[in-house]
Amino acid sequence: MNIKTLSLTIVAGSLLATTAMADYTSLSYDIIEQVGDGAQAGTWTARIFADFENSVDRLDAVFGNADNMLSIDSTGGFFQSAFGDAVSTGINPAFYPLAPDLVYDSWVTIGLEDQVDNAMLNIGIDFAPFEAGGGISTDNGTWFVTPDDAQGAAGADLRVMVGQFTMVGLGSAVHGTLNFQGKDSAGETYQVTGQDFYFELPAPGALALLGLAGIASRRRRK
Repeated sequence: MNIKTLSLTIVAGSLLATTAMADYTSLSYDIIEQVGDGAQAGTWTARIFADFENSVDRLDAVFGNADNMLSIDSTGGFFQSAFGDAVSTGINPAFYPLAPDLVYDSWVTIGLEDQVDNAMLNIGIDFAPFEAGGGISTDNGTWFVTPDDAQGAAGADLRVMVGQFTMVGLGSAVHGTLNFQGKDSAGETYQVTGQDFYFELPAPGALALLGLAGIASRRRRK
């Protein structure tokens, strides 16, 4: 699957709360250009990333607990393909030719965009509202990988993808609060909590200024 992206680095607004010195820096998002038969009129697609300082930094879990609620929502709701899933482990790339809108399905992940070599697990999250176009929330759940799973490493891009979301309505935003656990460059376990974000589609003029020339074709992203 080839996609075109426009990267926007926008710091999520929240104080960094950690149990150890973490090399996590911020949240950012890529806008995914919708093309072909799968394009959904009146929607836009973004991939959200946790950004890091070192290639060996890891994201192992995205979680919510009693002290730190996890939430992801959209002001206009989320598009969900009938052939998709709430998690990337349920995305079968063999279905892309048969169901082109699957490319723009909404799902959460750690590092990978489909089920190929994907070891992510989840527990304690009711994804039914999300699959119906609503949001995700939990005070007792997580999606995660184990510390030896390569997909959790920041790698050369210094970022780990945490989800793809297609918002219904060009004026709609994706927003929420995320909490992370992983290992920093020293191998110490960290937690980062209360990372609030609000991402929206820039106005057409702003997109032009940001530079369509900066859009690059990419395949499997972290």
